[in-house]
Amino acid sequence: MSVLADNIARAEGYLARFREKGVMNHIAGASVPALSGDWFDSLSPVDLKPLARVAKGGKADIDRAVAAATEVFKTWGKTPGEERRRILLKVADAIEARAEEIAFTECMDTGQALRFMSKAALRGAENFRFFAQQAPGAEDGKALRTETQMNVTSRRPIGPVGVITPWNTPFMLSTWKIAPALAAGCTVVHKPAEFSPMSAKLLVEIAEEAGLPKGVLNLVNGFGEDAGRALTEHPGIKAIAFVGESRTGSMIMAQGAATLKRVHFELGGKNPVIVFDDADLDRAVDAATFMIYSLNGERCTSSSRLLVQDRVYDKVTARVAEVAGRIKVGHPLDPETVVGPLIHPEHERKVLSYVEKARAEGATVAAGGAKIGAAGCYVQPTLFTNATNDMAIAQEEIFGPVLTAIPFKDEEEALKLANGVQYGLAAYLWTSDLGRAMRMTDGLEAGMIWVNSENVRHLPAPFGGVKSSGIGRDGGDWSFDFYSETVNVSFPRQMHKIPKLGG
Repeated sequence: MSVLADNIARAEGYLARFREKGVMNHIAGASVPALSGDWFDSLSPVDLKPLARVAKGGKADIDRAVAAATEVFKTWGKTPGEERRRILLKVADAIEARAEEIAFTECMDTGQALRFMSKAALRGAENFRFFAQQAPGAEDGKALRTETQMNVTSRRPIGPVGVITPWNTPFMLSTWKIAPALAAGCTVVHKPAEFSPMSAKLLVEIAEEAGLPKGVLNLVNGFGEDAGRALTEHPGIKAIAFVGESRTGSMIMAQGAATLKRVHFELGGKNPVIVFDDADLDRAVDAATFMIYSLNGERCTSSSRLLVQDRVYDKVTARVAEVAGRIKVGHPLDPETVVGPLIHPEHERKVLSYVEKARAEGATVAAGGAKIGAAGCYVQPTLFTNATNDMAIAQEEIFGPVLTAIPFKDEEEALKLANGVQYGLAAYLWTSDLGRAMRMTDGLEAGMIWVNSENVRHLPAPFGGVKSSGIGRDGGDWSFDFYSETVNVSFPRQMHKIPKLGG
């Protein structure tokens, strides 16, 4: 039996229970169908066949989950940080123990290649481990002294929160949001993306089996217009953490306005990788191609615009085209696959539509640009050259293995091009000139900038964007600030004169 055939057989074993019983909601520690009795099918992008039916939750299910989260918050919110730390570390260990099951399930559910998904569970465990270690100090604040007062601040968990996660790397991104919420003392109602619901069910089961009290983490599947909207409008939910499209983020903000709900958004990106002629071009090409063609290009921090100084533009784009042509596209469980099928036929149609837009606007399809095969959602790694910044392929988030290359003359033009989009999540800069690196990073409109590097995450560092790319920051204390209320208590240091009225 080949490695691929063996992996498919093992994946079928992991998927068997979902095929038999469906992907249930999980509320107050129990697997439950939607109260309406409705279901929808989750399709595998590998062959477009149904993987399993999924409970189609709605407002009644959200109400039930919020009630559970509200009740258990009375105890979880008062649980000492050291005890939360102990439980969440056990969750991290349990995630690692089931890493293969998580990876194989996500490969079939999302189409992402095993070489990347095999690390998803480990990164999820790392997220839990990192925030667990911060839990004992989650309530800590500052002592602020004046001559007459001592002000003492502390943080208190905000209450039940809603977490809405996307379909591209669902397990890792779910842990990135849920782990700090739990560490801060909040309870959670999780609404995963309808395109990739399976690993969310695994997470809540793993967490409870590891000792997380029932009802601390609840799961309701469904669509944005029903379950999602009910969650964002619910008065019992104190905050919404959302990862997804900018347009959806705007809708969520409007839906939560009536209840003055706190929001944290990690939204879209059209991130530039800027390559000057003095850069290490081999490393720059490797980093740029990794950041756009790994994970199917379906990630918010992908380097989807390649801005290259004109003197080396042809050389760099030729190398990128060569790399794109060598990348293996195939079944996600094949260890040799780099690009698997895109998540869903709807998304495949969207990505391929930009090939026609590119040609219509006058750009050149220098590599790829076509669907592969009749079954599944396979698209070739694609490179557009001879592009300008006013084209749709340079302005709109494609969210696939598609790179748009634009030449620039100097620093001023590079900054103008880099900042000339509605997004501002990440930027990547390649140069050997330290002064230039300082000038460029000072001028770039992005929440995160990497110099001479691809995206290398450091969990204590802030993660988030500007403009249409988001609101707020994840990571380190930034996460706890979102999931907590800061309270100030003032104590007198000495007697002071109190104003008298009417005397």
